[in-house]
Amino acid sequence: MLQQRTLKSLTRAVGVGIHSGQRVEMTLRPAAPDTGIVFRRIDLNTPVDIPVRADTVCDTRMATTVSPGGDPGAPKVQTIEHLLSACAGLGLDNLYVDINADEVPVLDGSAASFVYLLQSAGIEQQNAPKKFLRVKKTVEVRQGEGKRLMWARLAPHHGYTLSFEIEFDNPAVSATGQQYVFDMGSGQYKREIARARTFGMTSDIEVMRSRGLTLGGSMDNAIVVDDYRVLNADGLRYDDEFVKHKILDAIGDMQVVGHPLLAAYTSFKGGHALNNKLLRALLADETAYEIVTFEDEAQAPAGFAQLAPAW
Repeated sequence: MLQQRTLKSLTRAVGVGIHSGQRVEMTLRPAAPDTGIVFRRIDLNTPVDIPVRADTVCDTRMATTVSPGGDPGAPKVQTIEHLLSACAGLGLDNLYVDINADEVPVLDGSAASFVYLLQSAGIEQQNAPKKFLRVKKTVEVRQGEGKRLMWARLAPHHGYTLSFEIEFDNPAVSATGQQYVFDMGSGQYKREIARARTFGMTSDIEVMRSRGLTLGGSMDNAIVVDDYRVLNADGLRYDDEFVKHKILDAIGDMQVVGHPLLAAYTSFKGGHALNNKLLRALLADETAYEIVTFEDEAQAPAGFAQLAPAW
C-alpha cells in the first residue's frame, strides 16, 4: 500500500515574512492520518486552526493566503506556497504548522530551507493509504487577451508533470530559460526545483512597498533584477531559475487542493491567482476528478512510491 506520511518529530524555524517584514517563529509538528496540512495561529488569544484547502484561500496577490472558510476578514496565514511546495516534493500529507504571525518566514526565498527542516525532523509512513486527486478530464482557465493572455490547464495523466512558460519584458529574465517541464515522479525535486528563489524587479519594488508588500525582501531572500541584469553578487543558482521558481510556486499552489495530484499541469504566464482559479474550476465539476489510492504500489505511477523515502 502506498501510505500517507508525516514527520517523526518537531522542527522549528525563525525568519522574517517577505511581505510583512515581521519576525516569525514557526513549529512544524506531526499530524494524524487524513489531517492534511493545518496552520495554527498561536499568537492569538484563542489559537485559530486554518486547514489548507482550495476554499480556504482568501487572497492570491503576490502570494497564496489562507484563512478559516476563506474569509478575508478572519485571521490568516500568507505566503504558504514555498512550504507547501516542499511538502509536496517530499510526499508529506499530514502536518501541523504552529505560527506566531500572519506570514510563513521566507528564509532564503526558495523551498530548499523547508526541505532541510522537514528532512531533519524525519519522515515516517502512516498506517493509512495515501489519497491522490486524479484528474479525469481537461480543465482550463484563461485570463486577458493578446499580450496580456495567460492560461493554466490540468489534463489527465498517470503521474504528475508540470510545464511552465514565462514571458517578462526584461532582458535579464529573457536571457534565461523561458520554459521548463518537470516530472514529480523523477525524484529530482530537491536538486532541480527546490533551490529556485523568488524574484522581483527594482522597478516594481517601490510600488509594492507603498502597498505594504515586500517589506522583508532583500538579496538574502530573493533574486533582484534591474532593467538589464541580476544584481545579486552570486548570480543565479540555475540558468533557468526564474521559470523553475514559477514551477516551485505552482507545486505549492496545487498542493492547496489537499492531495497530491495525478495530472499534467501546464501554464503560460500564470501565477497564484490563476492557479487557485484552476483548482476551483476543477473542484466545481465533480466529473472532472476522483480520489484514488494504491493498495498495490506497483500500480502507482513510476517513482511515486520512492518520492520521499521514510528515514
